[in-house]
Parts: sequence; structure tokens; C-alpha cells
Amino acid sequence: MDDQLRRAAFGDCPETPVWSTLAEGSARDRWLAAVVLGGQGHYAAAATALGGLLGDRDRVVASLAASTLASHRRQLGGHAVARGLDARALATAPTSGPADPDGVDVAGARADALLGLAADAIGAGRTREARLLHARVEPTCWRTEVRHGWVAAEIELAEGHADRAVAPAEAAARTAREAGAVRHALKSDLVLGTSLVVWGTADGVARGVELLECDLTHITKRDLWSLIWPTAFVLVEHDPSAAGNPPVRATEALSCVLRRADPIGRRLALDSPWVPTALLRSGEPPNADPWSKFLTD
Repeated sequence: MDDQLRRAAFGDCPETPVWSTLAEGSARDRWLAAVVLGGQGHYAAAATALGGLLGDRDRVVASLAASTLASHRRQLGGHAVARGLDARALATAPTSGPADPDGVDVAGARADALLGLAADAIGAGRTREARLLHARVEPTCWRTEVRHGWVAAEIELAEGHADRAVAPAEAAARTAREAGAVRHALKSDLVLGTSLVVWGTADGVARGVELLECDLTHITKRDLWSLIWPTAFVLVEHDPSAAGNPPVRATEALSCVLRRADPIGRRLALDSPWVPTALLRSGEPPNADPWSKFLTD
């Protein structure tokens, strides 16, 4: 796999243009490009690339493609659709193969599928099922360890235990930074900042808002649109006058993401109670409590 694509997907330059890879790259390179495009909010382009990889003869790639497409559907509120893709990913993952430092291997594919299924269960309110699926994953690389921490935090948020979400979110952020994975570190900060403000202690809210403001600045510089709107949305709820004008930023970013989505993704977002599409109509977030639903990745 191309080292520059690795850096874009898992390293220090998530804003890298990867369009040429979609036409001429290997199957694994095209999967990496789709991962990058998803982070940048180019969901339609990513869906096209991933759809072409679902039947790839490299079963690791086919499994990872299904999990990644599930993640993108889930980010747009389509937890039920994502569940079918994650189940496909788990069934497709092979039983043996060489190890990879970033989890582009059998263990990583299986872990992505299980953690995806756990995230789908959170979105459906089945937190007991989510815990059981989460417990089946034993991280073998930094990427799985980070995602394991995200899902752990999201389970606690979904069950109303925001105080218990802080530790796994902090661990995920630490692991991502040690790995030099910018996008994963920024996503971890979103999960951590959300956990802190939902916990609601005076110190926690202050720390969380500060963290999210900083996060919003960095993800905007990196053009990571899939992270801009949820970060801004949390700030809308807790500090709408924060630096960077969160209400406007949330509306603009969500609008941009939906324009870049394919028809299926756009429909899922508009039909979902968890994606705040009301922002596009009224400038105000919807009544549904979204904390544990739009974070799942």
C-alpha cells in the first residue's frame, strides 16, 4: 500500500487529496482512499469506491469495505442499514492472514465488524447487546484500541453514565496521539469533550468546551467535514457563543456533508431522528438527544 495513503488514512495528513487513487490504485489502496474521503465528508465518492470492493477476492479488503461503508451510513444516522453491512463484514472476514500494524488484516477486519455491530446496537438502544459485542474484541493494534475506546465511551453515554465515558475516551485520545493519527486523535477529542460536557460538572463542562473549541479549529483547518458538524453541534448546545460561531459552523458543515452524500446517505440523514437536519431549516437543533448516536464511527 502507498505510504502517502497510509499517512492520509491513519497518520498526519488526513486532508490529502486522494482522487487519483480511485481510478488507478490497487484494491487496498482504493479502500484507504475511501477511508480518507469519508473523513473529509465525501460520502458519495467513498460509497462508490466501497461498493466496488464489497465483492473483492481479497476477503480482508471486502470485509473492511463493508465495515467502512457501514461506518459512513451510521455517521449519517443509518444505524439499521449499517447493521446489515457490519454483519456482512463479520461473515466475510477470513480466519487467517498476515498481520498489519494499522489493523488492515484479519484481526482488524473482525474487530471493525464487531465494533460496528456494537455501535449499531447503541443506535437502536440495545446497550446490553453492545456491551457483549464490545467485550468480544481484544485490540491487537492501535487503531482497534482507539475504536474500542470510542465504543466503550458511547455505551456509557447511551446508558446515562457520562462520568464513566471519560476514562475510555481519554485513553483513546492518548493512543491515537501516540500513533500519530491526527483524524483519530481529533475524533477522540470529540468523544472526550462530549463526555465531559454531558457529565455536567462545572470543571468538566469548562474543560469539555475548551477541548471542543480547540478541536473545531483543528478539524476545520484539516477540512474534516465529517467531524466539523458534530463538534459544532455539541458546542451549539453548551456554548453557542464560543469562538468560531458554532451555530453557523454546524449548519454549514452539515449542509456540505449532505451535498456530498449519495442519495441513500442523504435519505438516511433526513429520515434519522439523530442527525440534526432541523439545523438546515430553523437554525436550531432538534429535540432528540443525540449524544450517543452521532459519535459512532
